[in-house]
Amino acid sequence: MTGPAPSGSDPVIIAGAGPVGLALALALARHQVPSLVVDEGSGVCPEGSRSTVLRADTVGFLRRIGYERVAADGRGWTAWRTLRRHRELLSLELEQDDVLHLAQHRLLRGLRDAVSATSLVELLPESAVTEVEQEPGEDAVRVRTEQTWLRGSYLVGCDGPRSTVRKRLALRFPGRAAADHYALATIRADLPFPGEARLHRDPPRAPGGPGAREVIARPLPDGVWRLDWRLPPRAPALTPDQLVDQLRSTLAAWNDGAVPGYQLISNADYVVQQRLATRFQVGRVFLAGDAAHLLGSLGMQNIDEGLRDADNLAWKLGLVWHGCAPERLLTTYQQERRSAVIARLRAVDQAMPLLQPSTPLLEVRRSLLSGSLRRNAELLSDGTLGTGRLGGAPAYPGRARPALTPALTPTSPGVLVPDFPVVTTDGGVDRLRARLGRGFLVVLVAPGTGVWASEHWLGAGLMPQLTEATEALPLPAELLVTEDYPGAAAHTVLLIRPDGHLVAALQGCRPEDLYDLADRARSASADLPAPRTSGADGSRERLTAGQS
Repeated sequence: MTGPAPSGSDPVIIAGAGPVGLALALALARHQVPSLVVDEGSGVCPEGSRSTVLRADTVGFLRRIGYERVAADGRGWTAWRTLRRHRELLSLELEQDDVLHLAQHRLLRGLRDAVSATSLVELLPESAVTEVEQEPGEDAVRVRTEQTWLRGSYLVGCDGPRSTVRKRLALRFPGRAAADHYALATIRADLPFPGEARLHRDPPRAPGGPGAREVIARPLPDGVWRLDWRLPPRAPALTPDQLVDQLRSTLAAWNDGAVPGYQLISNADYVVQQRLATRFQVGRVFLAGDAAHLLGSLGMQNIDEGLRDADNLAWKLGLVWHGCAPERLLTTYQQERRSAVIARLRAVDQAMPLLQPSTPLLEVRRSLLSGSLRRNAELLSDGTLGTGRLGGAPAYPGRARPALTPALTPTSPGVLVPDFPVVTTDGGVDRLRARLGRGFLVVLVAPGTGVWASEHWLGAGLMPQLTEATEALPLPAELLVTEDYPGAAAHTVLLIRPDGHLVAALQGCRPEDLYDLADRARSASADLPAPRTSGADGSRERLTAGQS
């Protein structure tokens, strides 16, 4: 982020030093926005049974905000398999960077180490929020903690399901208190499918033991596995003996009837809630992560969605804090993120009857359900693998004028762009996701660029005008070049938001059109000025490869 901070600007206050709160603070620091992170805890990250599965886009987000060792702290998977009894229903081969599974305490430690490396984030442990005050028309919010009063430009509540910030805003948090129920065990063992994750429906049971409907096995580093057994939503927690019986039955089913040696590291019982705050913003106060939504059925990940909250909100706060955008830009955070979570929850409601029968009547229809499960086996993996309606990256469709945005397959406005190699104007080679999180990106698709040194193409074709147009944009922006983009013709120009979502793709666009699109993106304007014309026949001017 360039440009001086507005006179008298206060830091952003973040309530909660969990993964979402720390990630938001680091993302704001990348935009040169200071923050105070207040938390009721001591700052210690003890080991526990919690872990999370992150998709490629959220792993990229963590890496670029300073948690560079995230991939080394977790475990990628080689495959995902879905079984019912002894039959394999689905087998998906995976690349190591498709998903990343890591323990939550490692995630927190990595984020805290990144925080310690920047002077723009201040942690205040043992400082739980008790009161929130904001007066209409004021450019600040006041927060009372157990220690003192604090003044901030904005407040973001990342303080979990029992969020004090949400309660002080008097926002309801409706939903289902028991959408799913699981018993969890973390073990160290040599299983016969190293590196693979699997979901096993109707696994064998211990004689007289508990009747778990399904079990999910997910590998972690160092030979550690997390096993989750799905139980009836309102069933009592498994006793220690029942858990051991279930564990041994499951391991035997995967090892030709023999129970391999194992070490039980930890175990837990947890109930999945599905909840959504009625609002994500009240004035200068926002909600993110578990304070705003809870979703975890069918493999969906609360932390993954919370990190997307942070990525979406950080660049908007950055532009407004630096005076590069009006306050109304911040209203798009709720519009985009709350709509995305609603779509997730709706998809779960539609998929649950197909995949998770829970009534005696449906249990009787076992043959019918078996066919339904085979037809919908991919739904069981979508939430975990970050694909489809249950897990794929959300789209934030804008209202770019069709005349300015040609059809671009597979990426259309609002969709998260894929990662691809880019070249900077000084000739450096990088990946697109590594350049995100500071300003907007203007990317020119120019086949053949890679074979020439930058001094040969910087002054050729449309580069001089595009360089000048990028520098004239009303917000921080960087010009990049790529050899190829899926579905895009040569000389296509992409305008990409700091969180990686496409604003528009234009074929040989004029600088005025690029400016109009960037201005609409930063001002949250619903309307785009009509395309300008020139010449007696009204034809539009265009930048072409032959111009210099």
